[in-house]
Amino acid sequence: MTPAVTSSYADRLRDPGAAGLYLHVPFCVRKCAYCDFASRATEPGDPRMARYVDSLIEQIGRCAGAGLLAHTRTAYIGGGTPSLLGPDLVRLVRAVRKACPEVVEFTSEANPDSLSTPLLAELREAGLTRISLGIQSTDDEELHALGRVHDAETALARLREAVASGLDVSCDLMCAIPLQTHASWQRSIQDILSCGVGHVSVYPLQIEEGTPLARAVGEGDPAWNSTDVQANRMESAYRALSAAGYEHYEVASYAQPGKRCAHNIVYWSGQTYLGLGTSAAGMLTREAYGRLRLSYPELPQVSEQAFRIRLKVSSNNKPQVELEYLNKAQAAAEDLMLAMRMADGIAADQLVYAGEVLGKDKLESCIDRLMVRGLVQGADGRVGESGAGRGGIRPTHQGWLLGNELYEALWDLAPDQETRMVEVDAMEARV
Repeated sequence: MTPAVTSSYADRLRDPGAAGLYLHVPFCVRKCAYCDFASRATEPGDPRMARYVDSLIEQIGRCAGAGLLAHTRTAYIGGGTPSLLGPDLVRLVRAVRKACPEVVEFTSEANPDSLSTPLLAELREAGLTRISLGIQSTDDEELHALGRVHDAETALARLREAVASGLDVSCDLMCAIPLQTHASWQRSIQDILSCGVGHVSVYPLQIEEGTPLARAVGEGDPAWNSTDVQANRMESAYRALSAAGYEHYEVASYAQPGKRCAHNIVYWSGQTYLGLGTSAAGMLTREAYGRLRLSYPELPQVSEQAFRIRLKVSSNNKPQVELEYLNKAQAAAEDLMLAMRMADGIAADQLVYAGEVLGKDKLESCIDRLMVRGLVQGADGRVGESGAGRGGIRPTHQGWLLGNELYEALWDLAPDQETRMVEVDAMEARV
């Protein structure tokens, strides 16, 4: 029996469409030394990019025809380097606007080397509302060590142009990178703040196996990327950005008032999203997955226990879609874990639902242990008092610093999920 929960949280559990749309663009001028994303080095103007956009637009039309996009509120074009598409990116933005009439936030990623003032103007006219620039650092030596194409002067010039365009502007910064010092990290933060961006994402560099950077550093962890250095850099970013008036609303995200990234919040709050293109990921309810199968009957039927379906498009020797089936308990535990990435944490109605699905005593015991460890607190700021947490819970600063321990404790409230690989040729965007 489904728990009787009346709230916006309960509504999303049976959403028959996609609240968010993600489109992946797998093209870059060249791959960065640390990159393990699905991308390939491509010359500007390569005809494969136009063919790929044609394929994405065809898929968007299919999904819109099945009713999946009628109430989509956010769209995000990521990569790779979407701005490398040039006019084809403008064409893609227009297609999304036509298929998704209710989108209120529409973001595209961009790199400084492939962005221009005319392209910014065309994207805004086509319906883009937000742009996210991959800056990473404003130190030329650090950028060179990362394998970035742009230099600091270009990065800051494009940031200022983006802000002047009237689009909402976000930028990424990366810490614990080669050659970075505490002083250079502080300069990078102050440089991007001087441009007036509304949103900043801050990430420690992860050295991924098989990348040129991993081969260069060899075995062992380099001192510049140690756990302590990562924590110190993230802490110093928190102090600098908070002092500048940015709200630390998610573990790696800072925003000026009213500038939170609504699309990323879709991911962290258990809302449905559809991913199209090579390496794109999606998460759908049974109802929404049923609509997707109207467009792609090659997708298999799912068992009665599949309450939530995660999909990832991949292409090795053959195009495939990896399906991950989560039952009701697994979905509830996943939502608890993801919600704790955000400062707002877990609302009271979500806790009620999770208690009914996972077991009230089991959930309360877990929360009590996390409170004792100082990883969570009541939404009202109380810790360990009678009634603390009944109005919701949120992570403490310590909880964010020890995020893996916090997330693992909540995810462990439910058993492992089932994964199944199926070949679905029709969902692979062609190049």
